[in-house]
Amino acid sequence: MILNKKKSLNVILLGVLLCFTSNTICAQNWELKKSPLKTKFADNVTPENVLPEYPRPQMVRKEWKNLNGLWQFQPGTWQNEPYPKGKLNRNILVPFAVESALSGVMEQHERLWYRREFTIPTDWSKQKVLLHFGAVDYECEIFINDKSIGKHVGGYDPFSFDITDFLKQGTQTITIKVFDPTSKEGIPRGKQSLNPQGIMYTSVTGIWQTVWLEPIPEQHIVDFKMTPDIDQSVLNLSVNSANQKGLTYTAIVKDNGKVIATVTSKPLSPTAIKIKNPKLWSPDSPFLYDLTINLTDQNGNIIDRVDSYFGMRKISIVKDGEFYRMHLNNKFVFQYGPLDQGFWPEGLYTAPTEEALKYDLEVIKKLGFNMVRKHIKVEPYRWYYWADKLGLMVWQDMPSANSYTDNTPPIDKEAFTNDLTRMIKTHWNSPSIVSWIVFNESQGQHDIEKNTMLAKGLDPYRVVNEGSGGTNIGVGDINDIHAYPPPASPKSEHQALVCGEFGGIGYQKGTLWNPNDLMEYVKVKNEKEYFGLYEDFATMLTKFKSNKGLSGAVYTEIADVEIELNGIMNYERQLKIDANHMYKVNQSVIHDNIFEYVYDVFPTAENISSKWQYTTKKPGNNWIKMNFDDSKWETGYSGFGTKDTPGVIHATEWNTNEIWLRKEFELNNFNSNLLDLLKLRVHHDDDCEIYINGILAAKLDNYTSSYQNVEISKDAKKALLLKGKNTIAINCKQKTGGQYIDAGLIIVSDKKLKIK
Repeated sequence: MILNKKKSLNVILLGVLLCFTSNTICAQNWELKKSPLKTKFADNVTPENVLPEYPRPQMVRKEWKNLNGLWQFQPGTWQNEPYPKGKLNRNILVPFAVESALSGVMEQHERLWYRREFTIPTDWSKQKVLLHFGAVDYECEIFINDKSIGKHVGGYDPFSFDITDFLKQGTQTITIKVFDPTSKEGIPRGKQSLNPQGIMYTSVTGIWQTVWLEPIPEQHIVDFKMTPDIDQSVLNLSVNSANQKGLTYTAIVKDNGKVIATVTSKPLSPTAIKIKNPKLWSPDSPFLYDLTINLTDQNGNIIDRVDSYFGMRKISIVKDGEFYRMHLNNKFVFQYGPLDQGFWPEGLYTAPTEEALKYDLEVIKKLGFNMVRKHIKVEPYRWYYWADKLGLMVWQDMPSANSYTDNTPPIDKEAFTNDLTRMIKTHWNSPSIVSWIVFNESQGQHDIEKNTMLAKGLDPYRVVNEGSGGTNIGVGDINDIHAYPPPASPKSEHQALVCGEFGGIGYQKGTLWNPNDLMEYVKVKNEKEYFGLYEDFATMLTKFKSNKGLSGAVYTEIADVEIELNGIMNYERQLKIDANHMYKVNQSVIHDNIFEYVYDVFPTAENISSKWQYTTKKPGNNWIKMNFDDSKWETGYSGFGTKDTPGVIHATEWNTNEIWLRKEFELNNFNSNLLDLLKLRVHHDDDCEIYINGILAAKLDNYTSSYQNVEISKDAKKALLLKGKNTIAINCKQKTGGQYIDAGLIIVSDKKLKIK
């Protein structure tokens, strides 16, 4: 069929229009994928308004452009695959990881390509243009207009490129190539796993924090470092600029809009700004000063300006009586808060909205905590901004390499050191961060002294914890024990003491991520049971603070994560318990004291190993009786178990499925009035039964990861002989994981006693 020229032209134009419209519709084709759970915040996410907030609150410039939104995307194939030309074949919502529901993809890929177009505002024409990334996991190469401009390795730190020389007239194209091996290599990855299970969760690949553009002058402020000194009432400031010749800067400090200090200096010349009668930052009063830094040329013209804030606070370790304690602003403040994993059901590493990012911290404050442990993940700048504003001390973990549940490839030590260094340098200025945690438990723990001293050298103004719940060789400021379910207190002659994890009370409320796979340390049926147990733990913490010098504790955890049910909130961010009740309990832990005096009748291995008769072969039925002949049993010293079981004091190897122990003890000259104060002191892993003179004294299920005080049954107390020999008999069974048994007998009183 032949058309006339006019009609033919109309058809062609219509075709072009339809093609353009189709591509536009395709480009906007995004929907939230269906994940097992979803928070209320996910409904507020649209491609046109994704995390629009300025991403760097402590270094603010007026002009910037957000590149969050819908990008082109396609999975990669192999390391040296050809550079893809034209449009990529799918879409992804940035900055949500490809595995997340909010990305619109919700698939697992090791390699990714991203692409989008953008334009440069016309009023930026005489300035340089920086391209910023909040974080990309893990390796990436950046292309502007199809030319490679650089690479970055590391999944948790912000980075930027000067793209000025790669720009052209009109529309620009950015392309990103990503590779993330997750658990296939020994890189820092925190709780990410290609095979989520137990305490390991869904992996995160690609862009997961805001991407943005910023115009800067040729001579500009590169960065600056703020170190408060409350003892001298000064803020130490050092400013770094590009092309420093002939430049000066003026720093202006404001208190609620009123200028209280002004100082002029040169870049790279450290400056002490006097702050008269400083208002100190603390959880009870999180006051922040405003700071403006103006960079001026040799003619006195302001060529660059950034706005910031700072808090005047000090964190230190001080000999306080017989203990070393953590002090805030030269006073002992018990630091108590929850473990915060920073995972979201629909966004994984990325909170759906600013409201969501802020919400968890608001809830932590509402519950009466004064601290939060950010668990083996580094958050975007804005998370620390809200911790600064709301007043929460932060224990910041370094993301660990390797885990407990996956195959463990050799640790990439260079990657770990690089990421540790960048984490400390990147978040130096945040007043809320009071502690760096180098390692979590034994997850990728290596070169402890080297890495701890690196952290201390980089930041001598904060507390450094060499290993939360892991091996402690005494080079850090903190001795940190993990204990489940009840808390515990470690010992040290020169370090402050903390319980870096405890609790894990499993309380199901709301929809489950996977009903067929649940994980908790101890389970309760209702809120009454929850608070009954939680208040017992709170009382123990208060006693440890008063009597054993405990400086802080971390409760597991603020929110459920995937199959974990240990949260105060569920994974959908709904509170499971009464917030006002928990507020009162938590405030009592922080502010109250309960003094307790403990006397050994016969000690556990905590103090001195004692001799027991034991066997791993099933004995006769009368093994619990006083007159049972155990002379043919073996003799060993407490405690019994395997060396790698958490929290143990190991003396005798026990690695079979079951063990039986017996020991004689006397209560000569024991005042009968003390019987009510008598308790067992036990560390068991797993189930155990304890008998005194043939009567069941305690039946303990599951396991503990530390020693705890246990009530003795009334019948067993009645069976005790105040004169002559008594017998304690124990049976412990190994079910899974580590194994250990040790027991002692103690007197616990709230008053000093005269005991011979």
